[in-house]
Amino acid sequence: MKLPDFPPFDTINEALRTATSRQGIRRVLTTPLYANALYLMLSTIVMTLCGFFFWLVVARFYSEAVVGYSSAIISALNLLAVLGLVGLNISLVRFLPQADNPREMMNTCFTLGGLVSLVAAGIFLTGLNVWSPALGFVRENALFCLAFLFFAVLWTLSPLIDSAFLAERRAGFTLSKNTIFSLLKIPLPVLLALYFHSFGVVASWGIALGVALLVALLVFLPRVRAGYRPVPALNLGLVKKQWRYSSGNYLVNLLLVAPGYLLPLMVVNLLGAEQNAYFYIAWMMAGLLLAIPGAASSSLFAEGSHFEGRLRENVVKSLKSSFLLLVPAAILLAAVGKWLLLAFGHGYSLNALPLLWVLCASSLPYGVNYIYTTILRVVGRITELIIIWGFIAIGTLVVGYLLLPLTGIVGIGYAWLGAQLIVAIYILVTRKLLRGRGENVAKQADHL
Repeated sequence: MKLPDFPPFDTINEALRTATSRQGIRRVLTTPLYANALYLMLSTIVMTLCGFFFWLVVARFYSEAVVGYSSAIISALNLLAVLGLVGLNISLVRFLPQADNPREMMNTCFTLGGLVSLVAAGIFLTGLNVWSPALGFVRENALFCLAFLFFAVLWTLSPLIDSAFLAERRAGFTLSKNTIFSLLKIPLPVLLALYFHSFGVVASWGIALGVALLVALLVFLPRVRAGYRPVPALNLGLVKKQWRYSSGNYLVNLLLVAPGYLLPLMVVNLLGAEQNAYFYIAWMMAGLLLAIPGAASSSLFAEGSHFEGRLRENVVKSLKSSFLLLVPAAILLAAVGKWLLLAFGHGYSLNALPLLWVLCASSLPYGVNYIYTTILRVVGRITELIIIWGFIAIGTLVVGYLLLPLTGIVGIGYAWLGAQLIVAIYILVTRKLLRGRGENVAKQADHL
């Protein structure tokens, strides 16, 4: 099978016709590709909106410095979760539909991911004074250390469970799980402020996530896969044959998330906790835009794993749904960003607004790059993926590091936008997908 065409501009008119047609909207809601993408987008919208109110509550009960420290810890936990995944989330989506023993495969992935994240969290705490001295207070408190280790496991299990839902084409349960988590965490910072102080924000996330995961494991997954029970399992034979595929995607995932999770640690150590608070809130708000192509791509990956011969058709649909939402959303967020930031305080609006504008602009080339990323994943071209996201990650981190002392946090936005633009131009100008090179997906999968 050839690599499919990649016509982002040709799909705009068709997208508009679909959005203004009752029959077109009905077709969208009944097509699994669109339906799962819609559920994932709604999940992100719920998490982002609830996250907005969560940080609004935090800003009222905690100082800007505490917000900066807490967001850095949460970013570290997110990074450790990606380390703990070891590519298993990608393997679940790609290979669970064809697995001989899907229940054991899920439990093996959950167990292995939890163990790896636990080890990674222990190493992080041990060397905390080396890679993030500003967070040294976490290691000095035994309760904080134990909570950090436990939360690292929860942070890893969450995307693995989401991947299992997506592999079964039941992303609606991802929306349900993340809604429970998002709503439950909002009042917790007020209750925990008296007992955990700076760690109260992190504990709010961890407790809410623990409840949501418990419901997902005991209620939702048994409805998706009859007879499922969450029991520890470590049948490495089930994942060993997919390791070549998942290991490459593991590296790609690390490169994908590295900027978002390392930049808060960079800012808090170079510019201080207050500047990191401004950076994190702007990045969080822009995350709603980045989630639109992310959701479309995740659904595309699941459909591509089920129906490899319809990849080109599904690529066009994903581009259509992604940019139909992304363009007006970026314009809207840029227009109202000042007032949204004012809700957190004058300091946030003054310091974070320029960065938010740059991040809104970067969402458009990011949309092109992310859809292309999923296509390469389906056809197994992992080396090109590593090169693309390695360039974006290293370019953003290095250029951002150099610009931070000169321009402040907006310099990170310039670095991110520049890296995304260069890659998007590479994709569109070289027309890799339009040319196509005869690659058979099924044949490649046999060699994994």
